[in-house]
Amino acid sequence: FLLQVDSANAGRVLASDAAVFLKKSGLTDLVLGKIWDLADTDGKGILNKQEFFVALRLVACAQNGLDVSLSSLNLPVPPPRFTDTSSPLLLSGTASSDVPWAVKLEDKAKYDAIFDSLNPVNGLLSGDKVKPVLLNSKLPVDILGRVWELSDIDHDGMLDRDEFAVAMFLVYCALEKEPVPMSLPAALVPPSKRKPISVPGAMPLIPSSVSTNESHQSLPPVGILTAKTPLTQ
Repeated sequence: FLLQVDSANAGRVLASDAAVFLKKSGLTDLVLGKIWDLADTDGKGILNKQEFFVALRLVACAQNGLDVSLSSLNLPVPPPRFTDTSSPLLLSGTASSDVPWAVKLEDKAKYDAIFDSLNPVNGLLSGDKVKPVLLNSKLPVDILGRVWELSDIDHDGMLDRDEFAVAMFLVYCALEKEPVPMSLPAALVPPSKRKPISVPGAMPLIPSSVSTNESHQSLPPVGILTAKTPLTQ
């Protein structure tokens, strides 16, 4: 990995070179920014060899659903995964059609019913229509922001039927106290989305400055997620 970004063998990596390389991890700009801040300990915009290895380790932690923090560095994780430049697919590298979709058929039927009840336009739901459903789960706003970022796979600010199913799947997992991953696992990528796509940076749906309490007061109760549906992952 180091040879790819330090071709001059100077023992250091510039921020611009590292950014291009780290984007291939498929993680969001928000997560990559946090990784850089933790790795660049002296804030000079340059990583030495040891700091670069810390960044790689944090990428691996994020890809495996662990917190991006220095306390995660000692946890056992597989090596980080990066797509090569010939493949524009940035979703965890191995979203092949051979991997069965994690959303089961019976659960998909429930999610489709919720989707249809929200009056989609041309088969799409806007963020404004999805937001009350997410907030009604009473999950923390930062978790819901990550759910939106992961489920809006093509980053068009809208969710289609399959993307909405991913969002609901992640919400129910979070309600069952399972951590929401930092990047979308291959098994969660809908079969309809398993093709090379470019993933530009996305704006989070729910601003972190908005407290959960304020959001609940300004939104009508939706009552869709009150009954937990146990899911086997």
